[in-house]
Amino acid sequence: MKLLEVKQVSKRFGGLTANQDVSFDVDKGTVVGLIGPNGAGKTTMFNCVAGYFAPTEGSILLGGRNIAGLPPEACARAGVARTFQVARSFTSMTACENVMTGAMLLQHNVAKARASALQWLAFVNLQRFADKPAGSMTISEQRRLAVARALAIEPQILLMDEVMAGLNPSEVREAVDVVLKIRERGIACLIVEHVLEGIMPIADKIVVLDRGVKIAEGTPQQVSSDPHVISAYLGDE
Repeated sequence: MKLLEVKQVSKRFGGLTANQDVSFDVDKGTVVGLIGPNGAGKTTMFNCVAGYFAPTEGSILLGGRNIAGLPPEACARAGVARTFQVARSFTSMTACENVMTGAMLLQHNVAKARASALQWLAFVNLQRFADKPAGSMTISEQRRLAVARALAIEPQILLMDEVMAGLNPSEVREAVDVVLKIRERGIACLIVEHVLEGIMPIADKIVVLDRGVKIAEGTPQQVSSDPHVISAYLGDE
């Protein structure tokens, strides 16, 4: 069942085309990897889906509703959550309070927001930090904290931007485990990732961008053997 449908989306900044006629879809409860070399337009596409940019052309359907051009808060209420490349937390606030900032989008009762925040902290295995300052957490832990905060809005789809970048092998496994648990909950994941050994084994589908254009789409096995993908990552030689 198609949850997210990106249809012929282009995004231009003056004379610069960041995305050109990109189409793909994400089914409910699946993991889709969005990969490509630096400058491929992956984060721009994320920003269009999450409402930070309005597409120049095309449509973005969530459950059949066109959300293209809606502001971020409207996209969030519609069911789109996201994390960012650089994990940003309110360092002087506790981990629980950080997640409550997401939960308060739905829960206007503080006690209920706190209960929801504690639930999602446990989901990402950070319950021990509930009452500790977020600034005391490692980069890996702060990334999982960002995931918990995003999940607290109870999204239909979670956009994760390089959640595994810079992590050691043990931390990558922790991140992978969280993604698999999210999928088990029926929440779709669209993941921008450079750590291919992290995303390839768990993705149901991979979409590849290069210079703003989609050059491949398919299973990880299909994409990894595609000559266009190999050329984009490794060069023609």
